[in-house]
Amino acid sequence: MGMNFSRVISRTARAGALGALVTTLFVGGQAMAADAPAPSSALTPTATSVQPLAFGDICYSDLPAQAYDTLDLIEQGGPYPYPQDGGTFYNREGLLPSQPTGYYHEYTVETPGSPDRGARRIVTGDSYQEDYYTSDHYASFDLIDHAC
Repeated sequence: MGMNFSRVISRTARAGALGALVTTLFVGGQAMAADAPAPSSALTPTATSVQPLAFGDICYSDLPAQAYDTLDLIEQGGPYPYPQDGGTFYNREGLLPSQPTGYYHEYTVETPGSPDRGARRIVTGDSYQEDYYTSDHYASFDLIDHAC
């Protein structure tokens, strides 16, 4: 099957914004909305702090071998081993950045010896290389750093 170009294009379109956010977070700055009002002097410093995003990061080279297979299938546009793969991920846990419904999609990462889909998943966003790995069925996420 051919590559899903609409997915790649829409993921690429948002890459600049994600890169700026990631750079800000990893360099140690605070990310604030451009239209956010200036902090009031009546607020305490903790009330004006930006909350960190609820995910960590993982180097591409540190992923389990089966995650590479899943990422390859995603780039190829399938076929996927489970009918749920490619379906909308709703971010009900609220751990990933808030986005409109349909922004995130989930894919199974095979777990050797598991009689079912297991707990491992890749969740993709629409931005280029915005891929998250979870080994604990959405209890935590790691943004995949494709550069390491």
